[in-house]
Amino acid sequence: MRIGELAESTGVDVETVRYYEKSGLLPPPAREANGYRSYGKPHLERLAFIRHCRALDMPLADITRLLNFVDRPASDCGDINVLVDEQIGRVKARLKSMRALEKQLTALRRQCNEPHSTKECGILHELVSAAHGEACACHAEH
Repeated sequence: MRIGELAESTGVDVETVRYYEKSGLLPPPAREANGYRSYGKPHLERLAFIRHCRALDMPLADITRLLNFVDRPASDCGDINVLVDEQIGRVKARLKSMRALEKQLTALRRQCNEPHSTKECGILHELVSAAHGEACACHAEH
């Protein structure tokens, strides 16, 4: 199959496929006589694996490590557990950060509860004040 078909089959952009090839995540495909890349089922499966790992927000370095394990099925899987535990830690940290962001936005939203002119909008007033280096409702000490 050609690169466009591979990309479409996995929901990955063609440029991303090229990037994964360049970075070594995907092995180089065979070339047809006309120079076109020719991908096979192993490329499709590997790209689907990479895409799934990216959907889990795993960094490419970790995906590379996981692919090394895929390529060596007899190796010990303990390091895979460590890798996933590290990703869980990153996700928990991001969730904590997102909860803090939600609180900040909620505090900001409380500054304007009724429709009126933008000149009187509490949200805009807070954002402009913050831009001037003043304290704002969304970053107030709690």
